[in-house]
Amino acid sequence: MVNMSTGVILSIPMIDMQKFPDEEEYKKLREACDEWGCFRVVNHSLPKSLMEEMKKVATCLHDRPREIKKRNADVVKGSGYTYLPINPLYENMGFHDFGSSLDIDTFCSQLDASPHDKEIMKAYGKAIQELAVDIARKIKECVVGLSEPVDFQDWRCNFKMNKYSFTPETVGLSGVHEHTDPGFLTVVQDDDLIDGLEVLHLPSGSFIPVPPLSGTFVVNLGDVAHVWSNGRFPGVHHRVLCKEGRTRISVVASLQAPRHRDVEVAKEFVDADHPPLFMPFTFERYIESRWAKNMRVGEALDFLRVDHPSNTVSA
Repeated sequence: MVNMSTGVILSIPMIDMQKFPDEEEYKKLREACDEWGCFRVVNHSLPKSLMEEMKKVATCLHDRPREIKKRNADVVKGSGYTYLPINPLYENMGFHDFGSSLDIDTFCSQLDASPHDKEIMKAYGKAIQELAVDIARKIKECVVGLSEPVDFQDWRCNFKMNKYSFTPETVGLSGVHEHTDPGFLTVVQDDDLIDGLEVLHLPSGSFIPVPPLSGTFVVNLGDVAHVWSNGRFPGVHHRVLCKEGRTRISVVASLQAPRHRDVEVAKEFVDADHPPLFMPFTFERYIESRWAKNMRVGEALDFLRVDHPSNTVSA
């Protein structure tokens, strides 16, 4: 899409993972986080063959009858199978934590997954979690003055397989409405054949198509990244539209939040001119709040702001 005010063609930034620690690549990453809240990663560590096998597994499991898929129960709200008749084009399933062998075993048992399917999921899970942690570390490193180590290794990594039942009759309709992701960052293996993903470019106010590019990942920053950066990084608004009448599959890993401590503003983003904007909070409670209030584009963060009336104490 062309920015009418500048004539520049807008597309999400592309980050080459093999170019680090080149300072120019860190600069590109920093600008991508500040302006877009999303970017595409190329030359990453996952073999394309493993990505293709994971898509086959996701497609196969989504072909199960809905009664079997319903066995995929929530651990926290939204972590299991989701299908809402109000939006019959979209369904997803997954599990709470890629770092938990129990979660993977339980999921495979619920879905009657084969030993091969489980093997692929475990291999993919290990590789995608390592990539997500590496990206998070590089985001930390690209911010000037952020000196204290932040490992991200103990952060929970959620997993989802999305299916969009698009047909020629549904072209132009919404597969998933505009939303932000609740976690820190989401690594999306998008369908490499079927278009549909769009992200909001805040400076222009326009939704920008993100066309498929085989062998790459799209990375979206979410609500936790917005809090962690003290409001500096936007949680990117995105959506999926039906642009052609074929089934669409995407595989999503979300590095969400620390497992055993609250989400809070990183102290490196706080100084005399930039006081903390958000109260510390428990991620699971935040997820429940988003669902309970039906707030899908980060509005629930308003209740966690330091200056929100519910968080102020009268003198």
